[in-house]
Amino acid sequence: MTYLSRRRLLGGAAALSAAAILPRRALGDWKPTETIRIIVPAAAGGSTDVMGRLLGQQLQASWGQSTVVENRSGGGGTIGTAEAARQKGDGHTILVGNPGPNAIAYSIFKNLSYKPDQLLPVSNMIRIPNIVAAHPSTGLKSIPELIAYLKANADKLTWGSSGVGQSPHLTGAWFLQLTGLKMTHVPFRGAGPALQAALGGDIQILFDNLYPSLPQVLDGKLTGLAVTTTDRSDQAPQLPTVRESAPELDKFDVSSWFGVFLPKGASPEIVAALNQQIKLVLARDDVKKNIATMGARADYGTPQQFQQFVEAETAKFKGIIDREGLQMEVK
Repeated sequence: MTYLSRRRLLGGAAALSAAAILPRRALGDWKPTETIRIIVPAAAGGSTDVMGRLLGQQLQASWGQSTVVENRSGGGGTIGTAEAARQKGDGHTILVGNPGPNAIAYSIFKNLSYKPDQLLPVSNMIRIPNIVAAHPSTGLKSIPELIAYLKANADKLTWGSSGVGQSPHLTGAWFLQLTGLKMTHVPFRGAGPALQAALGGDIQILFDNLYPSLPQVLDGKLTGLAVTTTDRSDQAPQLPTVRESAPELDKFDVSSWFGVFLPKGASPEIVAALNQQIKLVLARDDVKKNIATMGARADYGTPQQFQQFVEAETAKFKGIIDREGLQMEVK
């Protein structure tokens, strides 16, 4: 649990410029009356944590209430998410969510302790592409080349991911489902071991989050084949998207996204006030620079837009998971 002191908040690059804070009366009638608790269902240092702390800085400066960022990792993000879902919808508990606990978990975990209707979507914050890369020894340089190779050499390649049920795994599974091709999946315990196996040639294809793989692609240690979002990445515009690579992949769109939820029962005034703060934080120049270094793009939207997005993500991953026959238990 990390307490955001005012001195720390106003120091360095994290400080808010005066121009970034609108008058309090412009943000609606609702204001918190006690300490704000931001639950981050992941360990400190990752993208979920970064976005939670940026939001916490904004809220503390704008609303004038102390903000606590609480890291509750474990269970693929479901432990912290379940904790948030149990809280009152009074606006003083906020969840920073991501695809794992807020879209994938509903279909893959048999013993999940919360349901989608226990959380109110407020707005997404950012989206980051996944990436498909190959070991240089394969000679493969594009998705069409990978497809052609697999058609001629069924099940001859191995591909790795950060673990069963993680976004990179489901990205690879969806690719194979849509193309009707086969590769042997090698799951690892985290992105780091998967990347090391790809760099060493122990696996030939890697489905990964954009970082940490992109620097290895830019250094020539891996060959980037594509990114998985609808648009190319600003950090690697030379890499095509998966969907532009083959007709059967024209609906392909997978990203790591990080958005904000409230426990059910939060009033429309609370939702609107928090949504406005998310819009403000994403408009700050220091935040724009921060998320750019993460390979991310801002993805602010209305609560209705975010709800529709989360529902579509949940349905998409359910289809992938059901076709794979995946079932796990929260541990």
